[in-house]
Amino acid sequence: MKATGFTYWKSDDHWVGYLDEYPDYMTQGESLEDLKEHLSDLYKDLTSGEIPNIRHHAELELA
Repeated sequence: MKATGFTYWKSDDHWVGYLDEYPDYMTQGESLEDLKEHLSDLYKDLTSGEIPNIRHHAELELA
């Protein structure tokens, strides 16, 4: 099983979040568990290769 980081918060009556590698693509859920399911589906969509021009986030080491 692979793991990936995500950022989330509670906004009024729902949970909002995004995958740290793909901060431009947010989703929401009715509970934290529901949000995790949506994030998992989003990850599958974003890594399938079927969606063109996906923006990525990465770390750059500087000297």
